[in-house]
Amino acid sequence: MITIEQLKDVQLRADNLHRYLNIDEKKMQLAEEEIRTQDPDFWNDAKLAEAQMKKVKSLKSWLEGYEQVRKAVEELNLAYDFYRDEIVTEQEVDTAYNEALNQVEALEMKNMLSAEEDQMPAVLKIVAGAGGTEAQDWADMLMRMYLRYCEKHNYKTTIQNLQEGEEAGIKTVTFNVEGDMAYGYLKSENGVHRLVRVSPYNAQGKRMTSFASVFVVPLIDDSIEIEVNPAGLSWDTFRSSGAGGQNVNKVESGVRLHYKFRNPLTDQDDEIVIENTETRDQPKNRENALRLLRSQLYELELEKRRQAQAKVEAGKKKIEWGSQIRSYVFDDRRVKDHRTNYQTSNVNAVMDGDLDGFIKAYLMEFSN
Repeated sequence: MITIEQLKDVQLRADNLHRYLNIDEKKMQLAEEEIRTQDPDFWNDAKLAEAQMKKVKSLKSWLEGYEQVRKAVEELNLAYDFYRDEIVTEQEVDTAYNEALNQVEALEMKNMLSAEEDQMPAVLKIVAGAGGTEAQDWADMLMRMYLRYCEKHNYKTTIQNLQEGEEAGIKTVTFNVEGDMAYGYLKSENGVHRLVRVSPYNAQGKRMTSFASVFVVPLIDDSIEIEVNPAGLSWDTFRSSGAGGQNVNKVESGVRLHYKFRNPLTDQDDEIVIENTETRDQPKNRENALRLLRSQLYELELEKRRQAQAKVEAGKKKIEWGSQIRSYVFDDRRVKDHRTNYQTSNVNAVMDGDLDGFIKAYLMEFSN
């Protein structure tokens, strides 16, 4: 049974959210923004109209989130009063408390995502490390884990490129994730993920260690200007692989983009290579590849800003791509994040997409 202190704490945190999020101001702003959408000429400029609709959707999302918090806290207060009148049980009060607490914590976590890019969709890429079939199977398992996470959070996923392994698993996959704060939440997954298990692909049944890299960048749209030098672009085309029969692509619809540029992080000449096989339409695949290129260039600029900020804010931890961020040790029933020390023994739940604990711990420690 919860204590009166726990009840007061949830109420206080809900009241603080009302103030932090400027709920009353957001209500007035939403009314004003919705009036703009009623202009008869609103859709004459589709680009501006879509930007306006995104603004309206964002405001509604914050207000709906707070409304869920308010209702959950009201129901908790009601349950607590009913318990004193012996109308409900202790278990029912605890259930109402857990629901209110979850709603409050979810909105508090969302409030940590204040950067412009946090609001954007994401591009998530998984690349198997060295180790052949074992590493490729691990990359496949990570793909399933993230797709399940997205499914649980009602995110839309679109696979842009998938290269299967020779025997099992995948060599690499790239997919878009669209939904509320997709990049803000998934940015915590950047880095190397390490698997330790007794390998089903090892005849001696030895304990094996495998690695896979996960890269997450914001998926930008046409409203963000990113300069791409046409002189640095070159293209290859190829036939997209299929399962055989009618699924084999008979034309070279797959595209491979090469972009040579000066890397703003290293100040050295660099190259980005992107493959896209999402559709059977080569021009559409080119368009998708260019969008992914612009997203990667945008992420490089963001990382440059983050590094500059880290120099100013000395003492804050800095996350680097390529660092080993998390270990999944199957036979010890343990998944541990090395940046936050958050860990769980429920390996099956994690591999089934339950990443909220890891993401929350990351945001609590590293959000500005």
